[in-house]
Amino acid sequence: MLPKHYLVEIRKQVTAQFVKRFKKNRVPKYGSINKGFSEQEVQAFFRVIKNPKFHLLFSYQAKLGLRLGEARRINIKDIKFETRELVVKTEKAMTLDTLLIPAPLFKETLDYISTNKKAIEGAAGYLFFKEKGKGRTLEPYLDEGYVRNQFTEFINKAGLDEVYDMSDESSTKKSSRKLHRLTTHSLRHYAIKHFAEQTNGNVFLTSKFARHLQPSVTMAYINTNKKQLYENIDGAFSVNQAITLKARLSRIS
Repeated sequence: MLPKHYLVEIRKQVTAQFVKRFKKNRVPKYGSINKGFSEQEVQAFFRVIKNPKFHLLFSYQAKLGLRLGEARRINIKDIKFETRELVVKTEKAMTLDTLLIPAPLFKETLDYISTNKKAIEGAAGYLFFKEKGKGRTLEPYLDEGYVRNQFTEFINKAGLDEVYDMSDESSTKKSSRKLHRLTTHSLRHYAIKHFAEQTNGNVFLTSKFARHLQPSVTMAYINTNKKQLYENIDGAFSVNQAITLKARLSRIS
């Protein structure tokens, strides 16, 4: 028979593996909270960004739905100038995709490249080159942590920060942290939802735009429209019905 402390250690290891394997499959506790930018919020966000580099980087997320890592790693070789296309190595599926760059974004990109030509060449062609002293990694493009910190500054400056809950940490070594509704990924949420609205909710096209392997994943992005939910609630329960229901409940109580 194994000693008790061996059994305790084995149990800890099994529990840790279980949490690591199945925690990611939990249903997100934010439910119907819309974690994407609204039209008003995205406009307020970009109004406070005066730095051309970050304005362009976040524009690629908001207009083409790029993930942060995909946007940070855009190289001048990825842009097909003749056809106005961007070649994207999709992070999740590890496949190569092409997306048409909208004309205003393409013009902004050309102006940015023209202004920062030498710096981009010195960074092996990466558009979002790292400046000296700005980051801890050796890559010539911007560090993820540095970009996220800049994003947070812009969100605070625009008055858009919103904490919706505290995290549930599985490790006792980690303390709970604030969960913010708007993150860099919220720009991708906005782009996907906006594209879905422009295509009258065409899930197949939106899934292609988002570069999701399964349309069911896309639904998680476009089914969190609070405005539509509230309008349907109002439609299902008219004012007269609500008054009648309230009267009934008061009699019961």
